Amino acid sequence: MIFDGHSDIWTDVTKRVLNGENDILRKYHLSKLREGKISGSIFVIWIDPPYTDDSYARSMQIVDSIKKELKYCRNSVVIAKSYNDIEKAIVESKFYILIGLEGLSSIGENLDLIDFYYDFGVRHASLTWNEENALATGAKGSLDKGLTELGKKAVKIINQKNMLLDVSHLNDKSFWDVVNVTDKPIIASHSNCRSLCDVPRNLTDAQLRKIAEFDGVVGINSFNEFVHRDINEQNIEMLVRHIAHMADVMGTDHIGIGMDYCDFLDNNSMNSFSSQETSYTKGLEDSSKTYNIIIELERSGFSNEEIEKIAYKNFHRIIRNVIK
Repeated sequence: MIFDGHSDIWTDVTKRVLNGENDILRKYHLSKLREGKISGSIFVIWIDPPYTDDSYARSMQIVDSIKKELKYCRNSVVIAKSYNDIEKAIVESKFYILIGLEGLSSIGENLDLIDFYYDFGVRHASLTWNEENALATGAKGSLDKGLTELGKKAVKIINQKNMLLDVSHLNDKSFWDVVNVTDKPIIASHSNCRSLCDVPRNLTDAQLRKIAEFDGVVGINSFNEFVHRDINEQNIEMLVRHIAHMADVMGTDHIGIGMDYCDFLDNNSMNSFSSQETSYTKGLEDSSKTYNIIIELERSGFSNEEIEKIAYKNFHRIIRNVIK
């Protein structure tokens, strides 16, 4: 069993719903997820380029598309709003989804919209994608900018509502501002180690240690440009080296999986953040290949207990402790 801490599948659902399709999860995604031994995931509402000019309008398109799609897959899928929902889904052999927010650009300065998303079923949020917004600064923003006063209030609201607070995509200053404000465990749902691949989206050893101090979890990311700068080293063996480094720095209790597959994204979205012809780590081309990471962990000497923690137990723990 695997829990994937980050997926952009709602983006594909929205594109296809707007093109007149339906029953999209069952037609295009669930069989691949199950082949990869993924039992559940955080599916995020992501304001994908070129729709960033009106983030709120795009987010409402996505919300509407989710509502339409769920009418077709209720016998196969559970929207999990609590850990009890996850347990029930596992017993019933249903795929469970936590709805997340990859960035809060869509709310502008209106913090009340967090309540709207929560009531819709959202149980996860990050403050930014790569951009600067009214709350914080992302990995592609100014190095000198961090959380705004409004952003600090947003962190408190996310804490109070028992939502998972995600620090992936924040720049370094915003990251450290968050850890000085939050009173709940944090996650980095899809980030790797900067010491092995020096890009702003990856985490420093100091950041890894701080997440562990908060009893948080970092989901390992299969996007190739976060694995190694050398294309020839963008393979599953190198990704497991990131896991091994995390284990050395913060222990296996704080590592998860957050694959961030991009195989279903169109060129407009991909060109906004990818500089290579492909986006995948060799051996992890799409969700159907996810179990390969478990095989490679076994080959690398991780114990069964450690692998179970990385595969799903660590994310389940933080969901149980935070969302309840």
